[in-house]
Amino acid sequence: MVTLLFTSWRTDSWPSYALTLLACVLASAFYQYLEYVRYRVRRGRKPREGTAEEPFLLRSKGAGMVGKIAGGVLFGLSSALGYLLMLAVMSFNGGVFLAVILGLTVGYLVFRGEDDDQTAGLNSTCACA
Repeated sequence: MVTLLFTSWRTDSWPSYALTLLACVLASAFYQYLEYVRYRVRRGRKPREGTAEEPFLLRSKGAGMVGKIAGGVLFGLSSALGYLLMLAVMSFNGGVFLAVILGLTVGYLVFRGEDDDQTAGLNSTCACA
């Protein structure tokens, strides 16, 4: 069937292939979630109407460094996952390709669809996002 990312990750039956595709969908959706969280950490939480809510992770003095560290960790995780997804797609398996695209689409609709106008200028670690 397919060998994905590592020689030890080899599918030998339809159920193992289906689980591999499910893992690709979940990893892709999780990538979109990480990008959403990274955006919120970087830009701050959007205040609700009539409230003066402080930015996310910047609620106390000295928390700016915590926000920078959190943003850096999220960037690293997002980059690593993005490159792993790219390598998975480069296995040249149509099912893996479709699973990654499906996961990115579902993740975008669930986590980032409402903030499209605001996240359009955010640097992305993966060209497919």
